[in-house]
Amino acid sequence: MSSRRRSPLRRFCPHLAFAVPALLLLVAGTALADMVGHGGMVRAVAISPDGRHVLTGSFDYTARLWDFVEQRQVGELNEHFGPVNTVTFLPDGRRALTGGDDGVAILWSLDDLRPAARLEGHTQKVSATAVSADGRLAATGSWDGTVRLWNLADGRQVQVLNNHSPVNSVAFAGGSGRLISGDHEGVLRIWDVASGEAQPPLIGHLMAITQIAVSPDGNRALTAGIDKSVRLWDLAGRRQLRKMNHHEGQVFSVAFSPDGSHALSAGRFGKVIQWDLNNGRLSTLIEAHDAMIWAVAYTPDGRFALSASSDEMVRVWHLASGDRIGIEVEEPLEPPPWLTSNHPGARMYRKCARCHALSIEERQRSGPHFNSLFGRRVGSVAGFKYTEPLRKADFVWSEKTLGELFREGPDNVLPGTKMPMQSIPDERQLAALIDYLRELTKPPGD
Repeated sequence: MSSRRRSPLRRFCPHLAFAVPALLLLVAGTALADMVGHGGMVRAVAISPDGRHVLTGSFDYTARLWDFVEQRQVGELNEHFGPVNTVTFLPDGRRALTGGDDGVAILWSLDDLRPAARLEGHTQKVSATAVSADGRLAATGSWDGTVRLWNLADGRQVQVLNNHSPVNSVAFAGGSGRLISGDHEGVLRIWDVASGEAQPPLIGHLMAITQIAVSPDGNRALTAGIDKSVRLWDLAGRRQLRKMNHHEGQVFSVAFSPDGSHALSAGRFGKVIQWDLNNGRLSTLIEAHDAMIWAVAYTPDGRFALSASSDEMVRVWHLASGDRIGIEVEEPLEPPPWLTSNHPGARMYRKCARCHALSIEERQRSGPHFNSLFGRRVGSVAGFKYTEPLRKADFVWSEKTLGELFREGPDNVLPGTKMPMQSIPDERQLAALIDYLRELTKPPGD
């Protein structure tokens, strides 16, 4: 992204003392990009309590910290060994919690972008994180069917709540005394944090609950579901207040407005919907992305929405006008070569392109780049978080070793690797892929 153009967010944020006298002119055919840099779908988004920073989690195994006004990346949190599913700021805004497919939650110091504690105990992916209002307690939900509570002062596990079904979302309600969980069976549970006891479950969703949000006063909850519905609950009265239907597909995310009067939801077909909770009616509909939206969030003043998508972008929306607020960038002049090449290995390479960049200059993805691949020692790309099997391996990438990798499968050649379990038993297809890899990665002039 260009750093020379000032973000149009400044004209909407006079309280930040960043004034721009003129409106940004949008040139026809010019793409707008907000927070671009992840090399995989963006699964989670959160905004700091002061509204100055955004935290995102991605399939590329990283979480990233962004300056909201400038819409630029200011840091990368790269200690997970799997996709990052959930991100949460602590109330002080200087620390954050992330959770990933590696079954670990990490408490971060955002001042130096270093882990302050690793919260380990889950046996499957961490799908959800939440932090109590006083910042002392964290909750993590996992597909192992448990919710775990942690003392953030020392990283100690203090409670295990057995949900008995994979957990997709957790949220504190009314301070730190109550916790809510939503699971694969569509059940909403309210837990007493001190005792670990759960009240009788709240039933309404016909399929899995994907996310929970709690109102600012702690009295209501919003739930998003695979059944295409958004539901509003009275926690004290233990009853469903509203069922809101407009989404044509699964709903993956919900958020309360700061004043509790409105809500955001988004999901399968890339639409962001704002609801008026006083009557349950749709008040704003934004065609936000051409791909799934995994997460939405309000800014602290309630004027903007953020949407995180499978298209690897986070976009910012001015809710009163529905305008997309972004920084101008140039569109790629040409499509990637493997989309237009007639080489017999090009079609197979498309799977590789999902996880690997070709060069150091490109946006890095969940796997190491392919620059100078042939003749490069395995596990040697500087800065990439390799798993232990790759760090310990001692061979060079060549036609022979690549052939062995895809003939036998990465999981057999390098047990414990992050690479997807896949093999290419057809020798002609394998030879074509390796030949195309050599063609793509050869140094200029060769």
